Amino acid sequence: MSEKEYGDTAPNKAVGARTMSQPELQPLHPHDPAYPARLKAIYPAEDAPLLTAFGDVGLLQRPLLACFCSVKCPGSLILQAYDRAQQLASSGLTPIGGFQSPVERDLLNIWLRGGQPLVFGLARGLEEMRLPAAYRPALKEGRLLLISAFDARQKRPTVETTHQRNRLLAALAEDIWWIHVEPGGKLESLRREVESWRKGG
Repeated sequence: MSEKEYGDTAPNKAVGARTMSQPELQPLHPHDPAYPARLKAIYPAEDAPLLTAFGDVGLLQRPLLACFCSVKCPGSLILQAYDRAQQLASSGLTPIGGFQSPVERDLLNIWLRGGQPLVFGLARGLEEMRLPAAYRPALKEGRLLLISAFDARQKRPTVETTHQRNRLLAALAEDIWWIHVEPGGKLESLRREVESWRKGG
């Protein structure tokens, strides 16, 4: 899969974007009270990732629904995904995702417009990310959180950092919505790993 297909939704040259202010970035160490307990249950203590956050970290304490979809997705599943996305506001779940594949990006736009709280995980560092204007209302309203487990040296997403990011999002989530998983890819590998977590393997 190419980097273009795996690229973050918020590119450095986004129209109407501004660079995030360093003082607004919040580090989350494993010993911090706001650090998600779910990560400690999945990652060994010495491997629990340091997170960088931008937005309301309180969203990490909500019941999270991780959303994953392969780049190629059957049309019938796309329509079902749009319908479920519209209904999610009444479920009490907060979507969390990387929002990189075409379907995931569409869901992100639906939720941004609809007032849904969201957690957006990046496969690159937050430090030099330029914030698209479309994200600002949700951030101002306290319903959008951007997180990353990568530092400023990771300026671009790669296939490997995308997989690491998706693993992190799956670990954070109370439940997972596998919209469509293409056989043989990293997403299928992740689903098998998540199933082993839930079986205690």
